[in-house]
Parts: sequence; C-alpha cells; structure tokens
Amino acid sequence: MLIFSLFLLCKSKVISLINGSALLFFSIFVSVILSFFLYRPSLLIEIVSSFISTSLLINCLSCFDKCTGVPELMIIKRGIMDKTDSGIFIVATPIGNLDDISFRAIEAIKNSDYVVCENPKHSLKLLNKLGIKKKLIPLHDYNESNVINRISNQLLNKKIALISDAGSPLISDPGFKLVQYCIENNINISSIPGACSIIPALQLSGIALNEFYFSGFFPKNKKSGLDFINQIKNLNKTSVFFVSNHKLKDCLILIETELNQRKISISKELTKINENTYRGFGHEMLAKIQKKQENLKGEFVVVVEAKKTTKIVNVDLEKYNYEISKLLLKFSLTDVVEIVHKLTGLTKNKVYKWVLKQKKG
Repeated sequence: MLIFSLFLLCKSKVISLINGSALLFFSIFVSVILSFFLYRPSLLIEIVSSFISTSLLINCLSCFDKCTGVPELMIIKRGIMDKTDSGIFIVATPIGNLDDISFRAIEAIKNSDYVVCENPKHSLKLLNKLGIKKKLIPLHDYNESNVINRISNQLLNKKIALISDAGSPLISDPGFKLVQYCIENNINISSIPGACSIIPALQLSGIALNEFYFSGFFPKNKKSGLDFINQIKNLNKTSVFFVSNHKLKDCLILIETELNQRKISISKELTKINENTYRGFGHEMLAKIQKKQENLKGEFVVVVEAKKTTKIVNVDLEKYNYEISKLLLKFSLTDVVEIVHKLTGLTKNKVYKWVLKQKKG
C-alpha cells in the first residue's frame, strides 16, 4: 500500500514509540485516508492549503516520489496540478489546421473562467470548433497594462487561459507583461505547449538547424530593415524570422544585396491546404514570389543560412611551426588539431599528422 511504503521509511523512529499492533493499525488507517485522496485530490488541496501553498505541496510530493518510487504519489501530484484553481495558463493553439490542438489545450480552455486572446473574432472560430463558450478578453500591445489592472484580482481565484491568434503566446505576440506581473506577484503560471510556426519552417527549409537564432518580425521601417539584415549577416548560425506580406519583397531585395549566395527558405500557410515552402537563393526567391503576387497574403516564415566561413586553402603548416608549438604547450593534441583545422580549413587528418610530428619532434 501507498502509505505503508512511506511509513517504512521512518519506522525506525516510530517503532520506539508504539508497539507492533499499534504500528499495523496506524499504517492501515493512514493508507485508507491517503487512498481516498487519490480519488479526491481537490479535497487534499483544501485541507493542506490552509497550512502550506499548493506549489510547496507539489514539490514535497515530487521529493517523496523520488525517494520512495511509489507511483501513487505521482497520481496525487497530477491531480493537484490539474485542480489548480487559479492563475494563468499559457495555451498554444493551432497555426492553421485546427485539428492540431492538443487534448491538454482543450481541457485548459474548457476549464478556464476567462480566455485572454489577441483577437476575439479570430479566437471565436476556434472555440466554436471545439464547442466551448467562454468570455473573451482582448489583449494587445496597446491595452496590456489596462487588462492587467482589470483582471489582477481575478488572477488570485480564477483560471485564465492566455491564447494568441495562432501558435504559442508571447512568441512575437502580446502577453509578456501579463506573465511578468504574475511572476512578480507569485501567481501560478502554467505552460501548455503546442504548435509554433518556427519549428516546421526550420524542418522544411533544408538548411542546417543544429543552431538557430530567432529574430522576431522583419521591421516596417526601411533603415531598421537594413540593420536587421546586417545583424543576420554576421551570425554563424541559421536565422529564422517572420515577415508580413507587405514587406516580403523589400526583405528579399535586402537579402539578395546584403547576403549574397546565402540559401534561404520561405514558408507560407503552414499546416493548411495551400502550405508551401520555397527554397533557393535571394534572386530565385524574388522571382518566384513575384510570379505568385496574387497569393501574397498573411505572414511568412523566412529561414536564412548561416554565415559561410572563409577557408584558407594550400596552407603551408611549416610556416606556423612556432605557433603550433606554443599551442601544444597549453592545449591537448586533440584541441590543437581542432583549432588549426578551423583556422585553416585543412582536413583534420592532415592537421593531425603534422601536429603529431611537431609534438614528437
């Protein structure tokens, strides 16, 4: 039984206080009580919350679970977390195909008291699809402070779901100030992950993505747009960003002039029937987009190849005997090979043979 297992952990202390029969009776009694809480975790919250916070209780259960390995503890913990009755739930919604919404997201919206959303008209389509009726509170960059003032008291005793028009809230979408307010005031925050257009765009790009940099939206201002592209120009990692249909052409012209011979991809209508990803160089993308001018609607996700490092060829390593000898005094043979390989572009095998010769010499 659950509690009998827990009780064995501390029986060395208890055994001195009670005899064997009392021990058996006590373990059975506690087992029955906590077995009841397995099915009524909300009651456990009500009792314990008068003494400690729910978050502290969850942390305690996590510690007990790690120490004892008793699976029933995790059932209680999950029940408590599901019954959390106040705070903000950051819920990811589909980026196109409404069937991509997760079961957890549906439950979070269904169990919320209010839904804070970017555009009520847009969010209403999703809620109607799910058969959910909720009060919608609009949230955008210009009213976020007012919304916080309006719902600040309700955050203490109400469940509020935060959603955006599409994808994960806060990713180039409003909601940061609201989450920041909750953190500063010790209000519960939960994240329910899901769709985000950045990841499928990277996956479909055909460009290396072991490292990538997300830079938000391409700016509306021409000077800021140039600064934006120049920032990407010097990055040694793949870049990904959003661009509106109105600025796509300007963006591609800058990519062609400033990022010559960089591979790029442009994804549109991700997860929808008309999903498409264009791949190639700047001038190729510009030609493709201009041919499909009538279909330039909505937002696009642009992925740009990392800066190409210029490699030195036909390097005479004998000229660098002194420098390599100095490196060998500070670094291991493997590290020196890696350093020389990156600086010269020579194969690791060739560098290794030369450096090994230097080390033995």
